[in-house]
Formats: sequence, structure tokens, C-alpha cells
Amino acid sequence: MIHHPVRTYRSEEPLPREQQLAWKIAEVAADPVAVTDEVAEMIVNRVIDNAAVAAASLSRPPVVASRGQAEAHPVSTGGTGATIFGDDPVARTSPEWAAWANGVAVRELDFHDTFLAAEYSHPGDNIPPILAVAQHTGKDGAALVRGIATGYEIQVDLVRAISLHKHKIDHVAHLGPSAAAGIGTLLGLDPAVIFQAIGQALHTTTATRQSRKGEISTWKAHAPAFAGKMAVEAVDRALRGQTSPSPIYEGEDGVIAWLLDGPEGRYEVPLPGPGEAKLGILDTYTKEHSAEYQAQAWIDLARKLGAEHPELRDPEKVASIVLHTSHHTHYVIGSGANDPQKYDPTATRETLDHSIPYIVAVALQDGAWHHVDSYAPERAARPDTVALWRKITTAEDAEWTRRYLSTDPDEMAFGGRIEVEMVDGSRLVDEIAVADAHPLGARPFARADYVRKFETLAEGVLAPDEIARFLDLAQRLPQLSAAELGGLTITAAGLPTPPRGLF
Repeated sequence: MIHHPVRTYRSEEPLPREQQLAWKIAEVAADPVAVTDEVAEMIVNRVIDNAAVAAASLSRPPVVASRGQAEAHPVSTGGTGATIFGDDPVARTSPEWAAWANGVAVRELDFHDTFLAAEYSHPGDNIPPILAVAQHTGKDGAALVRGIATGYEIQVDLVRAISLHKHKIDHVAHLGPSAAAGIGTLLGLDPAVIFQAIGQALHTTTATRQSRKGEISTWKAHAPAFAGKMAVEAVDRALRGQTSPSPIYEGEDGVIAWLLDGPEGRYEVPLPGPGEAKLGILDTYTKEHSAEYQAQAWIDLARKLGAEHPELRDPEKVASIVLHTSHHTHYVIGSGANDPQKYDPTATRETLDHSIPYIVAVALQDGAWHHVDSYAPERAARPDTVALWRKITTAEDAEWTRRYLSTDPDEMAFGGRIEVEMVDGSRLVDEIAVADAHPLGARPFARADYVRKFETLAEGVLAPDEIARFLDLAQRLPQLSAAELGGLTITAAGLPTPPRGLF
């Protein structure tokens, strides 16, 4: 890896295009380096993972609405169109609208893969826009694999180096550039074209983190889909010879100067060197449970402790529970956020999956976690759950923050230490570093786990033969012809009719 220094430049300071971060990203995207077998296998896993969580969300209102928007737009004239999750593969739409609808379906349950470092991300959000363009332009499975490898690599590299949340900028600002780069690789574009697409994709996808603060709305699932849609449109515009703001990162009025660390900001962004394989996806990890990633390890610990110590399930026996954890967990999904909604039994599902006190309370009592039942209004409102929930707080612990930010994959951790004070004066202390499904966890996810996750979430939504058809196709992804790739979608019957809008 080459670590590229990045800072702001005054307008009178020369910064050649070839020295700009967007150009360096474009060069990585244009590098025809082969995809390793290990990376290709993991891409197959994540395509299955995305389809699994999309299947489980097909009847949820945000997904129904976005699907309706996509269905209202015909195929554009430049290709054969792209498929929409839930619909028959014959019923296609323009690629940017497929990226939109499928992106919402993938993100709605907050149940797909993650990478956490200086910033947060769900790199699987790259797949819908790259797949949509691949179907529209008649690319084969091998080309799609190359594009997805780039999308993951660029997002992971940006997330390693540049914190957005510190300045209350939403993490999808790294997704626009990574998806544009991935599409550039898919199409075999020149660096000059990819460079322009990256600039516009970043410029149009910077937004505040209010979408993940307080009472969280349905926009949470739409935000990454919007970034993917903008990436598709940015590539289209760049292909037509149009230019974008430059230098987008380093300019005097650019992203770093006014949205991030300011004129004095300094970053070191790691990117693969020429001919170096894109391995970023191998550092990412998926979710066993439908909740914010920082909740994964806590769910595993809570369900274990609830089974071993049933008295923890009774709020009348528990005096207090404190979760000593990282800065991010405490301030974003913990009591440090100071969001009263995180303790509100009438809160939205989107809010509850960003409330670690709620999640730990339910996992303790139920000994399990379910993507629907654990968020049901009647479950959240159960009096004994509410009583236990409100006894759970978080506290930042410097050591857990250090491990969370570590660049050593063997040391990086997303859990913490639980300290329980019982009414009778007894005390229980335990800890967990990573989720069971993490590569270093008790039960790391492998192909069989991804397949089982898909079969579980698709049961009752997709017909058995459709489940088998998709799994067969997905597991042959690197060898798929362009015609076969056109069927890389899921079709369901009896879905809700989308509400009417303008289109």
C-alpha cells in the first residue's frame, strides 16, 4: 500500500491533477490487476448477504416506496436496463433507479456487512449501483467482480484514513466516490473519466449526520441508495465529457477545508500501488444480527449471560448495568448520545436499532435476536423490558476506544466490558471483544453461514425454487455470462402495491 498525504491547498498553490486524491483513486480503479480467488469468493458471499437482507425487507414501507419510484421509470436508451429486487427480471428500469431501489432494500434492515476504522461504513452498499450498471451495459460476472473489488477497496481505504462523523458528516460521503470508482473499473474507463465521476459523486453526497440522530427516520435506508444513484449519474455525466469541482478534496473551498478537518487538516490515505491486488473486502465483516454493528458483540454477550444468569432478566433484581465501551458506541448508540428516544418504547425501529441499552435488554431477556420480533412495538413496550432497559447505560472506556481505533486487525475490537450491580449487592463482570461471527470471533461466518442467512431471511418471502435458483447463480458469479448476470436478482409474489407519488 502507498500512503498518500492529503491536505488543503490555497487557490494560488499549484496542485496538479495527478497529485489530487480523486486522481489517485481513479488510477487504482483503472488498474487492470487481477482479482484474487479469495477476494472473488468473498464477493460471492457478500452478493448472497445483500440479497438475503433485501429479501427480508421487500414488504417494508421504505422498500415498497423506492421500488415504486424505480418501476415508474422506463429503461433508458443506452442499454437493456437493470433489475429491481422483488420484480420479475424482465421488468427492468434505468440503472440509476435500480441502484436506488435495490440500495434501499439492502440497507433497510441494517443487516449487511460493515467496516469500522476512522469512519464507519457498510461496504456492501457498493454492490447495488455497480450491479445495476453491469446489467444495463451487458457486462459479465467477471467484470462485475472486478468492479465490486474496487468499490470495496476504495471505501475501506477512505474509511481507514478520513473521519466524517467527527464533523457530523454522514458516512455515505465515502460511498459516492467508491461506487463511482467501482463503476469505472467495471466499464474499463480511463482515469480521466473516473476522476471526473469521483469529483461529482463526492460533491453531491456530502450531508449531515442528522439522519442518524434523535428520532431516526426512513431516510436512513435511503441515504446510501442516494449515494449509489448519484454515482451512476456522475459516471454518465463524466462519460459525456463533463467536468466536476476540482480539487474536490484539497481545494480552498473543498471538502476538507469546510466540511472536515479544515485548512490545517492532514491525512494519510492508503491505496494499492500499481499492480497491487485490491484486498480491502477481506478486512470487512458481516452481521449475524439485524442491528448496528457495534451491537453485534453485545448481543452475543447478552444472550449468553441471560442464559447463564436468568436473574439478569428480572429488573427487580438488577440495580444497574453499565456497558464500558468505545467512544463511538457510547456517543452514537449509547447513553452518551443524550437522545431520549433511545429509551423510548414507542421509538421507531430505526431508532431502536441504534439504541444499545434497548438491544442489550432484549437480548438478555430473550436469549436471541430476531430481525422482526425483537423490534416489534409490543416487544419494545413490555413493562419488564422497559424497566430493565432504563437501568442500562454506557460509559466511554479509553482502552476500548483505543482498540476500536487500532489498525491491527488482531487487536481491533467493537465490544466492551459489562458491569452489573444486583439489588442483593452481588456483582457480575464480563467482556467481549468481537462478535461471534467476526473473523476472529467464536464462530466466524463462512459460505455455509451466508447461504443459511439467505435461506432463513428468504423463507416465506421467496418460493423455494427461487431461493435455489438465486443461490446457484450467485455462487457461480465469476463465471456468469452477461445473459446470466441479468438474472442475478430475486423475484417475490404478493408484494404490497407501492404508494402513488409524482411519477
